[in-house]
Amino acid sequence: MSARAEIAKQDSGISVGSLSRLRRDPKSFLKLILLGFALVGLPLIIALINSAFSIDRLADQSRKAVYQAAQIAHSSRALADEIAAMERAVRQAHILSDTSLLEGYFRAHNKFESMSASLSELSLHDEQKQLLSHLQTSEASIFKKVSAVKQSPEKLRDLIGNFVLLRDSARTFSWVGYTLIEREVDEMQDMAGYARFTVGWQLLALIPFAILLAFFFSVRIARPIRQIDEAIRNMGQGELFKAISVEGPQDLVYFGERLDWMRRRLLKLEEQKTRFLQHVSHELKTPLTAMREGADLLAEGVAGKLTEEQQRIARILHSNSIQLQRRIEDLLSYSALQAEKAALVKQEANLTKILDAVLQDQNLIIMSKGLRIDLSCPELVIDCDEQKIKVIIDNLLSNAVKFSPPGGCIRIWTSKTAGMVQLDIVDAGLGVDEADREKVFEPFYQGRRILDSHVRGTGLGLSIAREYALAHGGNIELIPKIGAGAHFRLTIPVCDLEGPL
Repeated sequence: MSARAEIAKQDSGISVGSLSRLRRDPKSFLKLILLGFALVGLPLIIALINSAFSIDRLADQSRKAVYQAAQIAHSSRALADEIAAMERAVRQAHILSDTSLLEGYFRAHNKFESMSASLSELSLHDEQKQLLSHLQTSEASIFKKVSAVKQSPEKLRDLIGNFVLLRDSARTFSWVGYTLIEREVDEMQDMAGYARFTVGWQLLALIPFAILLAFFFSVRIARPIRQIDEAIRNMGQGELFKAISVEGPQDLVYFGERLDWMRRRLLKLEEQKTRFLQHVSHELKTPLTAMREGADLLAEGVAGKLTEEQQRIARILHSNSIQLQRRIEDLLSYSALQAEKAALVKQEANLTKILDAVLQDQNLIIMSKGLRIDLSCPELVIDCDEQKIKVIIDNLLSNAVKFSPPGGCIRIWTSKTAGMVQLDIVDAGLGVDEADREKVFEPFYQGRRILDSHVRGTGLGLSIAREYALAHGGNIELIPKIGAGAHFRLTIPVCDLEGPL
């Protein structure tokens, strides 16, 4: 089965499986947000509803208590007025010896009975009920006596004293009513205080709970977003071997699966690009070797003596063929790095000899540009892969030669500190633009300051050099420098800390 068919099959499987899960479990990011808002707001809504019910009950009870207190107060005053009216009617009938004046008494009696009956229907306390019953009994007793002697005005005198006791009973009933109203008011105040206390504690308990719920859902919502952001950042940085997994709502999980599909497609394209570079580089290397050897034979006069102008052209052909070969070797090295980390064959090597060999290889172009090399390199023996260290130094020196103006000076020095060896190369060019400092080690990046040249670089030299340095446990840095020129520093350990690979 071809790679294209395999990818298509995997894509189809992902799509069918994801859609099946979506139908089975239709969770979504929007539903998660709505659920979070609902659960965070629910405790507060419950507290508000409970508070509303408490306030409503308190208001209803207050309204009933006020209405009953008003009824009792009004009826108590009315009873006292009717008792006074009955007493006045009896006194007048006795003094004037006119029994017809007792009609006022009987009218007051009827009103008294009606009001006392109305009071009995109210929700009175036991003490009030007892006093009202005693008041009704006393008034009924006086009524019987008055009815018995209504034809004898002179006998009414003995009954007048009974109204004094009846008035006292009415005043006691009224006083007890006001006392109970005050007690009712105190109870309502206590209820209001308890309601405030309850609402306060509910808020104190529910607000932290709501905050915890909000924090929980924030984490639940933010986690898949962070995972997606990390996946996109890794793909942007070229880290395509790390699988993408997103946890959370089903639609975001599906989105993560599509990102992983994109990652695998990019990885496949990267592999195809690497194979293409390998094939093209190998195809170009064979004819270029023949061209270089032919130019070398011409320059040496093997095919016949050349004029000075012809020798100059042959040297130019030879020099440019060497530069092209280096570019092709850069492509091959980059392809090897992309395919897998190249194995290091470490052994003891003299850094000074490696540097001298690189300078000798580039001597022709150095001389053609009239460059001066300020070299300070004591004898240093390091444990390394000599061939790859040579590639690192060759790329750094080629970069310095390329950007240095004719007649310029390239400074090179080495030093040893704390088990590490440092190689510094400073050219006399325009330096690295501020906007390029973060990208100079990226593959195929050539920066803003590109010189006119018959042979353009591939933008791989620094990238390959840094990969080889990292493989040795070291690094290459672009050192900030005031003034002209770029300053690169290679740092590698003196000894192999991991053993042979």
